[in-house]
Amino acid sequence: MSFTRRQVLAGLAGLGVVGLGAGGVRYWLGRPENVATHDYELIAAPVDVELVPGHMTPAWGYGGQAPGVELRCRQGERLRVRFINKLEQQSTIHWHGIRLPLEMDGVPYVSQAPVLPGEYFDYDFICHDAGTFWYHPHTTSAEQLGRGLVGPLIVEEREPTGFLHERTLSLKTWHIDEQGAFTPFMVPRQAAREGTRGRLTTINGEPNPTIELPEGQVVRLRLVNLDNTVTYRLNLPGGEARIYALDGNPVPPRPLGKEYWLGPGMRIDLALKVPAAGEELSLRNGPLRLATLKGAVSTQVAGDWPPALPANPIAEPDLSRAETLRFNFEWAAALASPADEAAGRYKYWQINGQAWDINDKTCADRPIATLKKDGHYIFVLRNMAQYQHPIHLHGMTFKVLGSDRRKITPYFTDTYLLGKNETARIAFVADNPGVWMFHCHVIDHMETGLMAAIEVV
Repeated sequence: MSFTRRQVLAGLAGLGVVGLGAGGVRYWLGRPENVATHDYELIAAPVDVELVPGHMTPAWGYGGQAPGVELRCRQGERLRVRFINKLEQQSTIHWHGIRLPLEMDGVPYVSQAPVLPGEYFDYDFICHDAGTFWYHPHTTSAEQLGRGLVGPLIVEEREPTGFLHERTLSLKTWHIDEQGAFTPFMVPRQAAREGTRGRLTTINGEPNPTIELPEGQVVRLRLVNLDNTVTYRLNLPGGEARIYALDGNPVPPRPLGKEYWLGPGMRIDLALKVPAAGEELSLRNGPLRLATLKGAVSTQVAGDWPPALPANPIAEPDLSRAETLRFNFEWAAALASPADEAAGRYKYWQINGQAWDINDKTCADRPIATLKKDGHYIFVLRNMAQYQHPIHLHGMTFKVLGSDRRKITPYFTDTYLLGKNETARIAFVADNPGVWMFHCHVIDHMETGLMAAIEVV
């Protein structure tokens, strides 16, 4: 069962679905009709976490922790998650990188109504692609993500991959002071530049942890950037590591090399050959240590590199008949008016001269582009600023073709880190109908204008 976006905007009247029921439950888009093979209850609620020793931070978490609990299912299976909102403000869940029906995408006033305090919503969709993904709200994003409402979603391959061991490493930099109290998630003058940075970086909620791995084994490390702003320059000095997947999609295995830039919302799957017991490697962000990877005693026979991961079932764009569209990511032509600033509305960024207003529930009625279903498209992405933009497209997966700044081996992804003054080309088949968000994943760039709607009809 699905409804148009305008019907969702209109509210419950005339939709023919159940309204407020026992316990304040509200179904906007209908009950799931199929039995789920996986069933999670994901509760968003306040939770105190100790990020700074001896001090508690009033975070918000999923499943009693921040970052949230890891969700898992298998490729091709149905994932059903009941989201229960125990916050004092409305929320939703967006499933970053998952190709799913519009009504499950979690964007308020576009795919669903916000889930109000005390209510719940059932997300129900097939996971077509294996890989490393994540989930987060698409409401009051700077604060809700900043407080810890983020978590990993792992979709396992249909068949064994050859990896006997794996670890998920969720990277997040927190906006807190030395006593663990939150500092502003968005500072306007920083939003107009690279974005507002936090102070303390954690992996799985722990600053600079020591992670023990079985010696001699090849371990799959799933690294997820859950941050509002920070791009991590990942490197492993002295480590033997290979890249197996980028943003959930397999690539031909290759050495990690000097470093890999992992922007907000992006993921990378590394295969690491673990050193002997007692030996340590430093997982770093540039020169800064993120974690210590330590070999632990293992009785298993030393492992070898697994074969390449199987490709996901993504349509290949036909470049010979693709239509080309151009998108300029740039500063807004004018600063926010005094009235907008007084109301906390800032428009520093725009796409093709259009700045998204997060307070305007009708912005998606004016898509920046309308695509034909199953049409083939090339997008030319031009960054006209000196700050990086991780560009994310909902609902579909695109192929990165090339860049004027660096050599690209084409690969599929949902988020591309567009460097300063860079022009890149991406291509995809518009095979998923709906109104999809197209935005920078530096959250305060997104919330100050750098977002648009792409319609597929």
